[in-house]
Amino acid sequence: MAEFWLEAHGLFVALRFFFLFDNQLVCSVCQIISCAASSKMAGSVDVLAPDSSINGTMKPLPEVFNSTAFITDHVHVPLMAEEDDIAGKGEAQNGTENGERNIVLGRNIHTMCLEVSEPDIDDEVTGEREAYMASVLAKYKKSLTERTKYHLGYPYNLDFDYEALSQLQHFSINNLGDPFIESNYGVHSRQFEVGVLDWFARLWELEKDEYWGYITNCGTEGNLHGILVGREVFPDGILYASEESHYSVFKAARMYRMECVKIDTLCSGEIDCDDFKAKLLCHKDKPAIVNVNIGTTVKGAVDDLDLVIKKIEEAGFSRDSFYIHCDGALFGLMLPFVKRAPKVSFKKPIGSVSVSGHKFVGSRNGHAPIFLWYSLNMKGYRGLQKEVQKCLRNAHYFKGQLVEAGIGAMVNELSSTVVFERPHDEEFVHKWQLACQGNIAHVVVMPNVTIEKLHDFLNELLQKRQEWFRDGKCQPRCIASAVGHENCLCFIHR
Repeated sequence: MAEFWLEAHGLFVALRFFFLFDNQLVCSVCQIISCAASSKMAGSVDVLAPDSSINGTMKPLPEVFNSTAFITDHVHVPLMAEEDDIAGKGEAQNGTENGERNIVLGRNIHTMCLEVSEPDIDDEVTGEREAYMASVLAKYKKSLTERTKYHLGYPYNLDFDYEALSQLQHFSINNLGDPFIESNYGVHSRQFEVGVLDWFARLWELEKDEYWGYITNCGTEGNLHGILVGREVFPDGILYASEESHYSVFKAARMYRMECVKIDTLCSGEIDCDDFKAKLLCHKDKPAIVNVNIGTTVKGAVDDLDLVIKKIEEAGFSRDSFYIHCDGALFGLMLPFVKRAPKVSFKKPIGSVSVSGHKFVGSRNGHAPIFLWYSLNMKGYRGLQKEVQKCLRNAHYFKGQLVEAGIGAMVNELSSTVVFERPHDEEFVHKWQLACQGNIAHVVVMPNVTIEKLHDFLNELLQKRQEWFRDGKCQPRCIASAVGHENCLCFIHR
């Protein structure tokens, strides 16, 4: 029996596939865990929200939404329970001292709070509230339009048009319960949801009677559930994941109290299979639950699934002693349309595949499968293949332009994520919404990212670099440790 989930979060959609060993259904229970200690997620910011009202009246909305100001609140919280060594045996737990941990809580409070207040008695007559709401939405739309122009560092496809589906926004569509079982609630879109599930089942070589699935809420939920299934199959299994895996993988280890071993990576971001095999051999007495990345978050690296399987078998693990979860993220949906790419299929000894295609706004609702159904019917395999080829072509072109301009850069062969020297100006980074890690930043080339937009970005970057390096106080960043010396153009490695 194969199971897969689809996630709906943001404006697009993502998919989650899960295959259960020996055609046996594994029933898993997801518990809500309440504890005082939590780890700050990568990319979160702490911001202070000023009061949005003065003397009980609403403050005028500023012309520009400010999302830059933030504070960090460090909280010292006693450790409530003894935790497993998340980093693996022999590695110290970060922040642990005398039975306590220093925790940074990501408060994630916006710099502005649009307070929800009760309407005045005469609002219907005066129309002041209606005018205020229209003003808020108009300024918010203006802010979104402006920020969309400088969107490069995050993998969201902004090239879409769902105007034809606007007629459905007037209905409370909700897919209660199992999409394969009829409900008394008639305002649903199960027929669309199952159609989407069937489409992806064919893509990953599954027959209609070989799977069960539904559309979930987010990418993290997909990884959490995939690893949970692995843990249910092997309760004493050890989770193996490369150090560049998505944070949700390590979050799963913490939530499920699993022993987790981090694997080294190559400069490209791919898992170091030699280090992987060596660490497998150190724990041959326990089953292996392995996370394989089909496109890492920062570098877009694709782990070699066939080589991972080979190393597992070389270490002496039989087919009934390991479980592989493939975190496809963005590239899991792109690789099937690239001829030279390695194949990810349920015909191989894998337990689950997670694929993020698009993300929608909202939780599990009935609109998500309709949007997916509409998009897939409009584009189909050929349309997706055309967009994938465009992304890869533009990404490799952009990498070449960066190198020609004297900027160290790298792009993996099967990736549209271009890694390069982190700009020195954080205002510039914020303007172009670049994702950064240490000395590197990246641009994710999506279908909406045109050659013209890449040229505009590069031209502005070159102008800024002239300012940064003019007096000799700033030098090009060295990125050799992150992407290899052959991709670095600092003064040492050029």
